[in-house]
Amino acid sequence: MKLIERKDYLDKVINVMGTPDIKVITGVRRCGKSKLLEAFRAYVSANIPNANVIHINFNLPEFEKLNEYRALYDNINSRYKEGVENFVLIDEIQMCDNFEKAINGLHASEKFDIYITGSNAFLLSSDLATLFTGRTFEIKVYPFSFAEYVKYYGYTDLYTAFDSYVTEGGMAGSYVYKDQQAKYDYIQEVFNTLIVRDIRTKYKIRNTALMDRLVDFLMDNISNLTSPRKISDTFNSFKDKINHNTVGAYMQYLCNAFAFYKVRRYDIKGKKYLSTTEKYYLCDHSFRYAKLGTKNMDYGRVLENIAAIELLRRGYEVYAGVLYKKEVDFVAIKRDEKIYIQVSDNITDEKTFQREVSPLLSISDAYPKMVIARTRHDDYQYEGVKVVDIANWLACK
Repeated sequence: MKLIERKDYLDKVINVMGTPDIKVITGVRRCGKSKLLEAFRAYVSANIPNANVIHINFNLPEFEKLNEYRALYDNINSRYKEGVENFVLIDEIQMCDNFEKAINGLHASEKFDIYITGSNAFLLSSDLATLFTGRTFEIKVYPFSFAEYVKYYGYTDLYTAFDSYVTEGGMAGSYVYKDQQAKYDYIQEVFNTLIVRDIRTKYKIRNTALMDRLVDFLMDNISNLTSPRKISDTFNSFKDKINHNTVGAYMQYLCNAFAFYKVRRYDIKGKKYLSTTEKYYLCDHSFRYAKLGTKNMDYGRVLENIAAIELLRRGYEVYAGVLYKKEVDFVAIKRDEKIYIQVSDNITDEKTFQREVSPLLSISDAYPKMVIARTRHDDYQYEGVKVVDIANWLACK
């Protein structure tokens, strides 16, 4: 498979090299965590003279004998070298029983610079502080962005590239397949056998049919406001007896595994967060097509999903805006920066354009406002609102 350098992620890892933190690389299954660890190993070997790199990949059979924490701890300790920088890189750490004991022991020795990846269901962002007694630094990895997709295929026409990216998505493992159906078969297999299987194993889920129905429902309703109670009411209307607390727990499991991202609502005028309903976005839009098919492709929702994940990828906190009875797709916040964003597939129709721009024009503060759509034109301004083609926006930071 062709590889490209994911410089932004690699730079994040390099920038924390030598810190006392336990570096934890997280992200949905098959998004490139292992390849990032390999790229970092290559960087260390090329740039740190005499570095001692201890790399353990639990996907490989030769490391099976280390799948108990004491064996792992003793093996790494025995490979320590005096007078040089010692790096520990461990892939799929969850395959070692009680792995946190080994990592905490190695970290306490203050002899190693530690980097780990693992299955998301077993190495949750929310659990890092509990698992590890030392400080952790999380590096979040996402599927291929549009810019990386363009780089991978060598596109020169961004608009043509985006038309392909909308249907193919960012799961790079699918790129080796020539046939579109084969790509979707691979993507569906990743979701069903890796992501959902991990969740079922971690949480000992018995009602697998409910989990499958919930996944399909969330995929079909990306960008729609919803809640566990609304979903349980919908399911119960079909004579299923499902408790909203169970639905809520399953939704949280899916978010824990980075399959979906929850976006809370934000009252723009009152400057407060609302908790009644939220929006859910897929980690990569290709999962929706692979699971549900492409007959009823709602491009507006898919483009909104792509924009949501890109904002997260760029480090923004993302919220769904509310202003009186009007909705703003995204309020994106990063430190002192704030951007109001509407996303649309097609704004050539005047009524559609006015519907998208109206909520933005109602916002009285001076923060930037933007409409992102498939315009196939250069950027322009409309009464202070910047109108941007989505391919151009995705390709530029």
